Amino acid sequence: MPRRAVASLIVVLVSAGCGGDAPAPAARDTARAPASGALSAFQQEHGIGPVTEAITLGPIDEGLAEQGEALFETKCSACHKLGERYVGPAVGDVLARRSPTFVMNMILNPQEMYERHPAVKQMLAEYMSYMPNQNLTRDEARAVVEYLRHENAE
Repeated sequence: MPRRAVASLIVVLVSAGCGGDAPAPAARDTARAPASGALSAFQQEHGIGPVTEAITLGPIDEGLAEQGEALFETKCSACHKLGERYVGPAVGDVLARRSPTFVMNMILNPQEMYERHPAVKQMLAEYMSYMPNQNLTRDEARAVVEYLRHENAE
């Protein structure tokens, strides 16, 4: 079997093991995207998805971080660890690499991020597995971001 076929098979099997069918991509943010289909500067920095304004972070909200920890344990920890590469990248310091808005859009809109965002396409090439849509709400995604902030602050 050719290497490309084996790699494709691995991606399909890992994707199936981490979450099942991905829903159809969310509607595109036409207000911020150039007509050509290229990504806007905002989308390059903050990702593609339902969060279309930069998230401003204040002091860490301990209650929100606790909610985020519970969500992370149930929805994310099968593929992500804080301090080490696992099925997906280590996420303990993700907010040093990506904006909170980008992280939320990745959580809320992974399919379109894989299809259109160059940094996420690069991650797919490196990790060879898709992040499934865990169907979190915007508030739940924000709680996960708060948990990641809390863990990085310790």
